Parts: sequence; C-alpha cells; structure tokens
Amino acid sequence: MAENSNIEWTDHTFNPWIGCTKVSPACDHCYAEAWDNRFAAKQGSHWGPRADRRRTKTWGNPIKWNKQAETAGVRYRVFCASLADVFDNHRSIKPEWRDDLWELIRSTPNLDWLMLTKRPQNIGRFLPPDWNEQGYPTFHNVWLGTTVENFIEGRRRIPDLLRIPAHRHFLSCEPLLGEVDITPWLWGPVDPCPQCPKDADCDCHPDQYHTIDWVITGGESGANFRPANPEWFRSLRDQCAAASVPFLFKQWEGRSQKEIKALGRELDGVVHNGYPEIAA
Repeated sequence: MAENSNIEWTDHTFNPWIGCTKVSPACDHCYAEAWDNRFAAKQGSHWGPRADRRRTKTWGNPIKWNKQAETAGVRYRVFCASLADVFDNHRSIKPEWRDDLWELIRSTPNLDWLMLTKRPQNIGRFLPPDWNEQGYPTFHNVWLGTTVENFIEGRRRIPDLLRIPAHRHFLSCEPLLGEVDITPWLWGPVDPCPQCPKDADCDCHPDQYHTIDWVITGGESGANFRPANPEWFRSLRDQCAAASVPFLFKQWEGRSQKEIKALGRELDGVVHNGYPEIAA
C-alpha cells in the first residue's frame, strides 16, 4: 500500500479496505489476491465471497497528500483502491466505511480520486446522497472508471459506467486479453444503441451516455501471463487518436516487472503517456 505508487498512471494509492471476489477473466491472475495471500497465515484471507473485507489504518494519508498538493499548487491522482473494489457489494463492507470514504473525498479537494471498478452496475447504489446530476461541484475530483479486458466485458460494463455522471470517465484495458472496440463510447450518442439489438425496446438509449475521457491499456504481468497481440493495443491507440481521447500505454506483458521494464513502454517507437485535463 505504498504512498508513492509504482503504477504509471497515478501518484498515490489508497485502500480504504482490502479484499475482493473474482468476477471476470481479468481477475484470473489477480496481483492483489497474491499480495493478500502473503499475509493470510497471520491475518486471514480477504478474497472470495466468504471472506470478510478488512478496513485499513492508512486513512490519514490522503489528508497529508491533500496538504502537500495545496502547498505545491498541484493536483495528485489517487487510485482508490488497488487492493479492493470500491463498489464491491460484499456484506462485510459496512455502510459507515463508505460514508467515511465519501467524507474523506469531500475534504481533499486537491486530489483527483480515480475509482476503478469491475462492478459499474453497482456505482449508483453506493453513491452518496449529495452526488448531483453533474457529479460535481461537490465531487468534482472523482474520476469513475471500469476495467475492460475484452470485447464482451466492454459491451457489458461501459454502458453502466457512462450512465453515471462524473467529472471524468476512464477505461483500464489491462490486462488486455482481446481486441476491444470502444468507438461508440468515444464519440458520444450513436444510433442504434450499442448495447442492444437493433430496434430493441431497451432502457439504455445512447442519449443517456456520457463519453470516455481517458483510456489506459497494458499487458498482463506474472508467471502465468497471457500474451497480448500488439494489434490489440494499436487498435485502441488508433480509436483514441481518431476521437482525440488521451491514451496511455502502461506496459507490455511479461513474467516479471524486470522483464517488462526491459521491453520499455514504447508502442511502435512512441511512449503514449496521455492524461485528461485536470479538474477545474
């Protein structure tokens, strides 16, 4: 739970609690579960539907980071949560934990909170009462994102994400396990609805959608990594370029971080390090 994260697209990581349950192919080789298992003998496991989540003791860190950002006249990005899913609906996550988290976010206006989930269908259920139609000004510093590892999960998760108003919406296409077409959600409303069959009587008309503001992608790491086709990354790069959406290529796939770093972060000779504009 390092303060200064090694994750390329964030400055800090903060975990309000620890633990999760696998829900899709991207979870198969979960680094967070492997991290948790190292301490399971002493404190038990926090992974799976029968394991309780554990609240952390690091809640003072964002207050410190907020003061540092204010003093420096900058904004810090905070990934919440790298060892959990903020929108996990597990019974052990107490309502007061979520209330405390939203209060913490309110009190740190110099931080941009990056809330990444594989459960975007749960976002609306767990938003605070003062989340308004624009997602700000109270929560102008929250960026909502979802993981999209393949075509199927993209079709399933992106519409749920984009129905919720927020200052920024982003995708983490990591680990990328197949080609993904996100074009309908980069350009705005389309017809017919990209989620449903043509002429279907659905309740997800594209006019209700916001658009994607940022795309992160990368390959899988670890001993059992699944190889990625470079064309998958190129496709996402080109889709983002056509729509003028910031694109960040995080890493190639590999067995270890040493191996991945040796490959570098270049895609066709270019380091793609795009970020959306910071909150106003």
